Amino acid sequence: MKQSTYIKRPNRALQIYAIVFLIVLYLPVLFIPLFSFNDSIYVRFPMQGFTVEWYKAMWTRDSVWAALGNSVTVGFWVAIISTALGVVAARAITRYRMPGQNALITFAMLPLVVPGVIFGVALLVLVSRLGIPLSLYTVSLGHLIICLPFAIATLLPRFEGFDRSMDEASADLGENGWWTFWRVTFPMVAPGVVASLLLTFTISFDEFIMTFFLSGTDTTLPIYIWTQLRFPREFPTVLAMSTLILALSFVMVFIALWIGRLGIVTDNAEDTK
Repeated sequence: MKQSTYIKRPNRALQIYAIVFLIVLYLPVLFIPLFSFNDSIYVRFPMQGFTVEWYKAMWTRDSVWAALGNSVTVGFWVAIISTALGVVAARAITRYRMPGQNALITFAMLPLVVPGVIFGVALLVLVSRLGIPLSLYTVSLGHLIICLPFAIATLLPRFEGFDRSMDEASADLGENGWWTFWRVTFPMVAPGVVASLLLTFTISFDEFIMTFFLSGTDTTLPIYIWTQLRFPREFPTVLAMSTLILALSFVMVFIALWIGRLGIVTDNAEDTK
């Protein structure tokens, strides 16, 4: 009996749509690094010349360093806290079954779909009613709400593929739950933890809307860039800073996704042996 073979043909329409989508999405972004080297304060073609003066001017400003330090500080602590809470949430979701679990997961993931301006206004009203002064602490709170769903989404695949028999074997050998987690569970989910740290740090570092509503006198780098847009002569320096932030964000997100996928691919390869 002759066996028929099915050859899957590529969808040309879908490929064209994907190419057009990527061009529309990323082409405007590519003009940022291009004009950051323009020897003119005006964005126009043809370019006046090539210069790196805007990058040199950026590094000589104390205000830039202060804003950068604030962004790094907030991003560091938000990444640590959101990843720690994400580990607890992901472990509870995959290990236990509780009433209303799906509703709780949906509630935790709401910041992914609710506009940031809604959360920003809501938190601003809340901290104002409570008499809490706006500072980097309120900014960190807002960033934590945004970053926690990303941490959970990054860590869930790692815990879903975790072999529970490893925990049971550790318990049979007399190890308590705390040391079982650190010696058995954590090393196996470590790639997801690192990916979550990098991803949440990047999201916090780049966040603008929540920071705009909740920041006080200490501004982060995105807010500093926005305030400088009011001065035309500062626009080239803003483009230089935006280029560096864009490059840093791309590298960190790429590394985070690569690390997270690397751990899953390695586990799948071991399971098939």
